[in-house]
Amino acid sequence: MKHKKVDILGTPVSSLTMDELFSDWELVIQQGLKAQVCITPVNSILAARATARVQTIYKNADYVLCDGVPVKWASEFLGTPIKERITGLDVLPRIFPFAAERNFSIFLLGASPGVAETLKQVMEAKHPGVQIVGTFVPPFRAVFSQEENEQMIQAVNAVRPDILLVSLTAPKQDIWIADNLASLETRLAIGIGGAFEVASGMINRAPVWMQKAGLEWFYRFLQEPKRMFKRYFVEAPVFIPLVIQQKLSTRFGRL
Repeated sequence: MKHKKVDILGTPVSSLTMDELFSDWELVIQQGLKAQVCITPVNSILAARATARVQTIYKNADYVLCDGVPVKWASEFLGTPIKERITGLDVLPRIFPFAAERNFSIFLLGASPGVAETLKQVMEAKHPGVQIVGTFVPPFRAVFSQEENEQMIQAVNAVRPDILLVSLTAPKQDIWIADNLASLETRLAIGIGGAFEVASGMINRAPVWMQKAGLEWFYRFLQEPKRMFKRYFVEAPVFIPLVIQQKLSTRFGRL
């Protein structure tokens, strides 16, 4: 479905409210369409800026959501404010009741062993009638072999879910979906990031006051310092100067 997108360092980020997003998704599924959803934090936008392939994927994706306060801030600073910050942690808890109420089926692909099954059990208990028709945990690799990739596709296509949730970290999950969407028998393929662990209760989310204050990143860093250090202390500081450069370039017509 068509909607406004805002250019952040060359990545077109969707400007939608959560309600508008889910209304769109309902139509995508009901009309038998096919859509890719990318949830893009700062590190994904920087990866796109550095890698033409990733940039192309985000430009062609149907939805590229604003995951993170810095991305929302950047849109406002550039004079083209995005309507709403929409993170994977916000989308995931809402998608299960959304699917249950409309009789849409869901498949969980990715995360660490046991996580998707735990999430399935938690959501089936919380939302009676929700159809989580399968889970699959691929091996932890930077690139899957052809055989491994075929196993993933076959697992999904065996049950033909309306919604495919892919937890392989960004932008790896976005690349995988883009490469395989044509072969996948699903309507809505969403790269959901690390939200499986949080929604299943295996990892706690930051308190609401920290989310509103833009400190959710710090809470995540305290929980997983080794994994999050590069994202928050190496990649993120590069983002602000680049956004300022984009602002100056737009205003004065030069880099």
